[in-house]
Amino acid sequence: MVTLSATEASNLRISTDLPAGLVAVFVGATSGIGEYALKAFAQQAKSPKVYFVGRSDDAAKRIIAECRVLNPAGQYTFIKSDISLLKNVDTVCQQILAKEDSINLLFQTQGTVLSKKTSEGLPMVYVLPITSRILFSLNLLPALQKAKFLKRVVSVFAGGYEGAFNDKDWVDYPVKNLMKARPHAASMITMAHNALARQAPDVTFIHNFPAGVRTNFGNDLGSWIIPLRGLFDLIAPLFLKHISAEECGKRQLYEATSAQFPPAKGGADGVPLADGIPVARGADGKPGSGSYTLNYDGENVSEKVYEHLAKAKADGAEERLWAHLTGEIKRITGKSR
Repeated sequence: MVTLSATEASNLRISTDLPAGLVAVFVGATSGIGEYALKAFAQQAKSPKVYFVGRSDDAAKRIIAECRVLNPAGQYTFIKSDISLLKNVDTVCQQILAKEDSINLLFQTQGTVLSKKTSEGLPMVYVLPITSRILFSLNLLPALQKAKFLKRVVSVFAGGYEGAFNDKDWVDYPVKNLMKARPHAASMITMAHNALARQAPDVTFIHNFPAGVRTNFGNDLGSWIIPLRGLFDLIAPLFLKHISAEECGKRQLYEATSAQFPPAKGGADGVPLADGIPVARGADGKPGSGSYTLNYDGENVSEKVYEHLAKAKADGAEERLWAHLTGEIKRITGKSR
């Protein structure tokens, strides 16, 4: 486990060991984990340029005001959009790329438990954590590859919980089988990252689990969820590690910037490692291989997960998933990626 003090020490070096003017894009960042990570980045980076995407104007105004207090030298731009629609994802990316030639960090937390379908025909519980995130990654990948010192994509969901998936029903399986949705979706994210890392070996791809932390996730279900959330908050510490919003932000920032998680090639490793901290094991089981599935504290996941992912690759599931995702994106947006 990377201690919190080691995490904090690394984060403090961002302003000295990485250049001024880092460009970061936070998607789903008007509340919860995305907001915590955004504020941690704003506080530690030197003259950062931050774009953040969400749906709430009021939350965005509050976050911008708070970031300006944390770091007056930063630039903070809010883009309002419903990014459950892939055509909107394209539009948001076009807006960012019109202003930025290079991007250092793409940090994504968008998600929901709603199973209703969008106007493009995809269940929200599927499209937000899967296809929306992958399309952001694909669209911004050329700009990420042009960056120096740090080139990283972080997707916060359920790293370490990869498990059984249904490659005959990628889209609707999470809706039909809610209790099995997490291992299915977690496997999809990590396998897609593995494919992206082969396409862009100079960029780091991280899929992590944030631990238990208080967020607004599930609020879109309505008021009936309140008593269930109260019950969950009561019993969750019995089986799930809980951390504060502040610690969550610090740990997410560490995974977004530390050289513990380098790309496979290219040398844009991030903040140099302190003595005694090894390079992390990649999702393929090899140290420093560029695509990582991680626990909240940056530690390796169970051996069972590495074995599961290796089998999925050997069986061709990764290739089938990638063909499905790129085909889905082309069908909806009309563009090949």
